[in-house]
Amino acid sequence: MRLPRRILTLHTAPGRRASSAPAGVVNFVLACSTTDLHSLELLQDFVTRARRLFVITGAGLSTESGIPDYRSEGVGLYARTDRRPMQHAEFVRSAKSRQRYWARNFVGWPQFSSHQPNSAHKALQRWEERGKLHWLVTQNVDALHSKAGQKGLTELHGCAHRVMCLGCGSISARAELQKRFLALNPDWSAQAGRVAPDGDVFFVMLFNLHFRVPPCEACGGILKPEVTFFGDSVNKATVQFVHDRLAESDAVLVVGSSSQVYSGYRFLLAAGDRKMPVAILNIGPTRADHLAELKVSGRCGEVLSVIQPL
Repeated sequence: MRLPRRILTLHTAPGRRASSAPAGVVNFVLACSTTDLHSLELLQDFVTRARRLFVITGAGLSTESGIPDYRSEGVGLYARTDRRPMQHAEFVRSAKSRQRYWARNFVGWPQFSSHQPNSAHKALQRWEERGKLHWLVTQNVDALHSKAGQKGLTELHGCAHRVMCLGCGSISARAELQKRFLALNPDWSAQAGRVAPDGDVFFVMLFNLHFRVPPCEACGGILKPEVTFFGDSVNKATVQFVHDRLAESDAVLVVGSSSQVYSGYRFLLAAGDRKMPVAILNIGPTRADHLAELKVSGRCGEVLSVIQPL
């Protein structure tokens, strides 16, 4: 299964909505140029010839659900603000940093947790039901694949809908922690600004800086979102598990990821070592373009919705 490498761009008919995101949030999606239907046919051929497809998804998938990414030119949070995501070392080292993080997360949680899967998430779940998709690895922590019903799923960087204790390692639901926050901080309020991909939020106004953060109910330890913060590394057992699923597959499709983060890029390097065919669906260049036999630039939702898992 070797295709000549082609860089192609997808287009849609005039007037057609480009994603399933609600009105007002598609500004988080990069603009995309247009080309002919031939790109769809090539991607359809790639998917059809795969029998056990391994899929890697990134932030470009969730932007169409209204969750901004960090790096996209002009629309990512790095471009829109001077804020940067929480670093693992800072969170572990500083009680004040944890207080500020959890205060922002508390304010942003209702908005962040309300986001729903878009047509791309739903299409990939249908591919799994039809037996086309062998395993899906996501770099996103928003739980949208789980909400869509995806079963064969590894959340490579964890999930913001779960909380872990740095002391005893126990895992609990982020929704339950929200109730504890409310009980401890009944008079604390703030107005949320833009919510980041990990549920962090940008304050507009703060009425009380004395936010109280509860400890782990089991051991009294420090609570942290069950996500891989910047500066931390993915669990080695998780990495090996994903490598094992990749070894069982016969083709790789990257969806909505620039592959800038090594934790996901390593699997594309491994696919290259195995001479596995790789296709990329993303708006703009990616770190792995040189590994791809087929590159399609387009919006994830509108492209995947028309590709059939034959």
